[in-house]
Amino acid sequence: MGAMIKFPVGEEQGGMRLREFLRRKCGVSASLLTKLKRTEHGVEINGAHARSVDRVNAGDLVTITLPDDENDIPPVDIPVNVLLEDEHIIVFDKPPFLTVHPVHGHQGDTLANAASFYAMQKGEHYSFRAINRLDRDTSGVLLAAKNSYAAALLPNSASKVYEGVCEGIVTKGGTVDAPIRIKAGHTIERETGEGGVPAVTHYEPVASGCGHTLLRFALETGRTHQIRVHMASLGHPLAGDDMYGGKLTFIDRQALHCSEVSFIHPVTGESVTVRSPLPTGFLKLIGK
Repeated sequence: MGAMIKFPVGEEQGGMRLREFLRRKCGVSASLLTKLKRTEHGVEINGAHARSVDRVNAGDLVTITLPDDENDIPPVDIPVNVLLEDEHIIVFDKPPFLTVHPVHGHQGDTLANAASFYAMQKGEHYSFRAINRLDRDTSGVLLAAKNSYAAALLPNSASKVYEGVCEGIVTKGGTVDAPIRIKAGHTIERETGEGGVPAVTHYEPVASGCGHTLLRFALETGRTHQIRVHMASLGHPLAGDDMYGGKLTFIDRQALHCSEVSFIHPVTGESVTVRSPLPTGFLKLIGK
């Protein structure tokens, strides 16, 4: 069986139907609740089988046992650095040049394959559910859920901080509020313009030198290539980002790194922040 999660019933929840308690208080999705009802020992009150129409009382202990995962990603022995993990979440420090999910041309050399191998080595079995996505060439913190319950709750609280090096000297912070659309005649490359999806990027310079600026980014939206497109629209493309006008002279990939992810743990309710150090190559770009 999968993970077991326990929820104490407080005074204010006494008298609720079990379904209402799990949906409103515990964040269990309707689809997961349906699966739990079909799972042996899926939902129990004080250790006894319970139906969704049963009522809970203050002081009761409701337990859900998650169904086993089906993981169809082949395990491949790819070195991967794990920053933090427990029964419900796992946080990777993704290196550059590693695709997150299998796509055309990358079927056995992805972070998902590495995660499957890592889980197998530990005797664990769970699907790889990435909460934040990173481009192949972007490095840094990547949060993933080990079960469907955590996967449903984590996106509601997860926030990210990126750091990157752009070309040119940026002296003041600002915000780019410009919609992003697929560039005409292309399937991957994006641009800002009418008809695109809303996108908002906040940026703040950290240090500069040698014709480059290290910036910190916070996103209100999570669009594909958002930071890359917005910085290019300002005339300051990321170093190494040749798709959007950056030069490959001093670095062989876009200089973008997810340095921090913060989230509320889906089970403990604790606030968690996980960080990844800035790649040394970024500092060399600004002469540090």
